[in-house]
Amino acid sequence: MDTPLSTIAVVGLGTMGTGIADVLVRAGREVIGIDISDTAAAQAVAALEASTARAVARERITEEERQDVLARFRTFSDLQAAAEADLVIEVVPESYEAKQEVFRALDGIVRPGTIVATGTNALSVTRLAADSAHPERVLGLHFFTPVQAMKLVEVVSSVLTDPRAVDAVTRLALDLGKEPVAVGDRAGFIADGLLFGYLNQAAAMYEAKYASREDIDAAMKLGCGLPMGPLALLDLIGVDTARTVLEAMYADSHDRLHAPAPILKQLSEAGLTGRKSGRGFYTYEAPGSGEVVRDALTPLGAAEAAGGREVRSVGVAGSGTMASGIAEVFAKAGYQVVLAARSQEKADTAKARIAKSLARSVDKGRMTSEARDATLALITPAGTLDAFADVDLALEAVAEDLEVKQELFARLDKICKPGAVLATTTSSLPVVACARATSRPQDVIGMHFFNPAPAMKLVEIVRTVLTGDDVHATVREVTTKIRKHPVDCGDRAGFIVNALLFPYLNNAIKMVEEHYATLDDIDAAMKLGGGYPMGPFELLDVVGLDVSLAIEQVLHREFRDPGLAPAPLLEHLVAAGCLGRKTGRGFREYARR
Repeated sequence: MDTPLSTIAVVGLGTMGTGIADVLVRAGREVIGIDISDTAAAQAVAALEASTARAVARERITEEERQDVLARFRTFSDLQAAAEADLVIEVVPESYEAKQEVFRALDGIVRPGTIVATGTNALSVTRLAADSAHPERVLGLHFFTPVQAMKLVEVVSSVLTDPRAVDAVTRLALDLGKEPVAVGDRAGFIADGLLFGYLNQAAAMYEAKYASREDIDAAMKLGCGLPMGPLALLDLIGVDTARTVLEAMYADSHDRLHAPAPILKQLSEAGLTGRKSGRGFYTYEAPGSGEVVRDALTPLGAAEAAGGREVRSVGVAGSGTMASGIAEVFAKAGYQVVLAARSQEKADTAKARIAKSLARSVDKGRMTSEARDATLALITPAGTLDAFADVDLALEAVAEDLEVKQELFARLDKICKPGAVLATTTSSLPVVACARATSRPQDVIGMHFFNPAPAMKLVEIVRTVLTGDDVHATVREVTTKIRKHPVDCGDRAGFIVNALLFPYLNNAIKMVEEHYATLDDIDAAMKLGGGYPMGPFELLDVVGLDVSLAIEQVLHREFRDPGLAPAPLLEHLVAAGCLGRKTGRGFREYARR
């Protein structure tokens, strides 16, 4: 175990094994690729030839260096070829039987000091080690796909693992330019332990016909800055693989959020496993292709925009950051905007905030000073809602308190002209409760913007059972005209984004409560392994722990799932006044401004 890991065997030359081999040979290691399928071995060689040819074309390596890399990769169909390896990494199919067969065979082939690593992302490393004649040399080495691009490597120890083996593979990961994170042996480890629960909830949301696959994926990309939507990611991972991982996680946690959504079983057993089969949640140009093609479920486009009401003027109620941002968005799109607050002074202050925002855009060259002046001229600040008498769309962005909103809608009902659309920007409250505060619930709809409104492209369009078809069409059309992306969802807690985001954040908190991993390791794992723009604890502190707790409580009340109960640590921090960046302390401490 103390020898340099210069010769490494990779058992299983699928997508993951091929990626690992590619990274190893480029880092100067001798790699022995082993697969019972000659076709898989040939494809691995072809993939390495193609990737190195691209590197030469981009002048990252020379042709001579490319030939050296190719010479360091040899493929075999017999496991005996691993005899000379210092480290064996198995990435065979995700089943105990397949992996145990490899581990037992390796006992009679490799040297006693050879480290044996499993690439599992769900199965118990301890159970695999216990079946080995040398359990002390067995550990987990979990890479993320695409291996060449993803920085994270989870190094998984069992209670039997020799620390020297952990040190050796940790040094190897660093030599490969990766960022290793040490984790204990439990299903999913850190990144997949958080990721797959979220993916499962997205699959269940789609299965319930709550939202379309396109809207679910667009919502999470545009609302959270994720590199891929959850259903597209399930297709990339493999629907069958996701089901296997979730089965292992559920067996470990007994958390209903980990119980695989039935649609995963249906797709798997039908052979619709995602990109690799050419069809999963989406349909692809060919097996192995990432090119999505139109199928029977593909939306037809903007034909539905007809039949809406004309909107020329917009009223925005509120004086906070969200109200100012929404008013700015509508004015930029050429709408006449009335910005109403509880006093003329507050309304003027809100318009001044918009002026500063537009000035920054001018300074950065994003708009001309003439466009800034024209935009500001479209905004009329008012100290009373009475100014909404002639607007075509009245939109509230006041405090997230149902009584406050209901009172406001009752006033809008009396002030606004017949045919005006009344919208709420609530992120968690029932839209229908606002609608019932009026005599015209058919005119009420949700328009959930994301903060900061000028920058974020997503708007969740929340239709109640009482909302008129023409009102829905009107708001979708308006959303497109202000250059935002509308997604449709029903009137239930969390809509799309918060219903998927906050259980994931809550599970991250539980992971810390259970002393499984640190804040820093979890944040690093999700950024490096999942491509998330922020780790869960960074995001919680930005959103505000009080806001996060309130949303989690609403989700728990609505769905009555024990797994959605707010983590006690979150409740304790809020009770202590540690609300995140705005108070200077949340999960981390921040310098006071």
